[in-house]
Amino acid sequence: MTFTPVDQPPFAITTPLYYVNGLPHIGSAYTTIAADVVARFYRLMGHPVLMITGTDEHGQKIQRTAEDRGVSPQEHCDEFVAGFERLWGLLNIDCDRFIRTTSARHNAIVNEFFQRVWEQGDIYKGQQQGWYCVSCEEFKEERDLLPNQHCAIHTNKPVEWRDESNYFFKLSKYQEQLEQLYAEQPDFIQPEARRNEVLSFVKRGLQDFSISRVNLDWGFPVPTDPDHTLYVWFDALLGYITALQDPSDPPSLEQAIAHWWPINTHLIGKDILRFHAVYWPAMLMSAGLPMPKRVYGHGFLTKDGQKMGKSQGNTLDPVALVETYGPDAVRYYFLREIEFGKDGDFNETRFINVLNADLANDLGNLLNRTLKMAGRYCDGHVPDVDPQSIATDHSLRAIGTALPKTVFEAYTHLAFSQACTAILALVQASNKFLDEQAPWSLYKQGKQAETEAVLYAVLESVRQAAYLLSPIIPGISNQIYAQLGFAIDFDDKAIGQQISYADHAAWGYLPPAQVLGEASPVFQRLELPEPVSSP
Repeated sequence: MTFTPVDQPPFAITTPLYYVNGLPHIGSAYTTIAADVVARFYRLMGHPVLMITGTDEHGQKIQRTAEDRGVSPQEHCDEFVAGFERLWGLLNIDCDRFIRTTSARHNAIVNEFFQRVWEQGDIYKGQQQGWYCVSCEEFKEERDLLPNQHCAIHTNKPVEWRDESNYFFKLSKYQEQLEQLYAEQPDFIQPEARRNEVLSFVKRGLQDFSISRVNLDWGFPVPTDPDHTLYVWFDALLGYITALQDPSDPPSLEQAIAHWWPINTHLIGKDILRFHAVYWPAMLMSAGLPMPKRVYGHGFLTKDGQKMGKSQGNTLDPVALVETYGPDAVRYYFLREIEFGKDGDFNETRFINVLNADLANDLGNLLNRTLKMAGRYCDGHVPDVDPQSIATDHSLRAIGTALPKTVFEAYTHLAFSQACTAILALVQASNKFLDEQAPWSLYKQGKQAETEAVLYAVLESVRQAAYLLSPIIPGISNQIYAQLGFAIDFDDKAIGQQISYADHAAWGYLPPAQVLGEASPVFQRLELPEPVSSP
């Protein structure tokens, strides 16, 4: 299997554009970590990569929140955007483009796209009557509401009755084309459970949806009727296109889609699946643009088995979490412990136990004690062993040989937990192998060649594991590679052009006789914080 062709195609991935009605929560952190991991993996393979994230800043909810706080909507947005940017930095997430829907260049793209759809005859003026959830920025059908007219997502907030003149997009016109898209591209919506939800929704029959609001100042005016303001979702989805263009170039729809379009993966939470898997492709069809290749809707997070929320008093602050335990710990736990695509839970005791077992004990301790033996028995060098002289059925070489294909398939299918499990299986086998072979005993018996063969196999397995885990735990992987004598930075976005994925992903790359670095713990064991005593 060839992993690194000479010219890899460009790869673009997006997170949602997060609504800035508050500071980022653990759910938005979860999505963005996953997108960063995918971006890093494709960079390792030598692809040009564009990772897009950003903020959705228009709409009535923002306007009301700003009014309640006594600030302007723009001041409110600026403040909370800074919170998102700070958290991404703390989590070692380095996006390529951060788009804000309040930017002037975004307004230009929105107007140009609107004009295309308008000329297609897919926008008309009509009357909208029904229940409206301000938090969702969406009209709700009666059958989707909880008792007493409450939104099923924002359960503590009643919906509002609206009867107003709006502009509509002819979604119903694209019913058959959407069904054809889903049939011809069965992987367009993932995972399977999300695809089934969309198919069921579309099968019920699509209704045209409103793309404008009246009596709302905070947003872009409808180009053909300035008395109306564009609905937040029509505006926000186009941020994915605006972000594609180099910020130094004049905004242009054609220029924006010239290189990076279509998007390879839209990564979203399942609560906004309908907008991305139904509304968005229909809008693109109307504008004559190609479809994104994949919309992936992941699950929700709970804490200690309970839905998180301010009213429950069990929110999980991602900033506090990463400041307490470090970025690699947070990144690893959520992608190792939760099967991506399904709902998952955070429990602090489980969090600490998983990290101590996998990163401190299995991986970190294995490297530390093997490096120290190499320092004593091999004069601080990689054992001078030709990896090709190690039998193909050697327990570690056999696992390592099969590992790149398994991990490649896991990362490309966003099966992060499977990737971690497969890589940790090599690490665990290495610990067992080291204990069984007892190189310290072999050395005392004067069996230098046998000692070096054991140490090489273990060090090489640790190296391969660190490389394949680098999209998830780049900080730890950097430390491991440095201690093995490499001058490589996994945070460098040009990493795929500097080192060969085919070489480093494969077992047997560690250069014999390479000078080793100093052994130092790569991950300190974690302890549960002391409970706060009652006064």
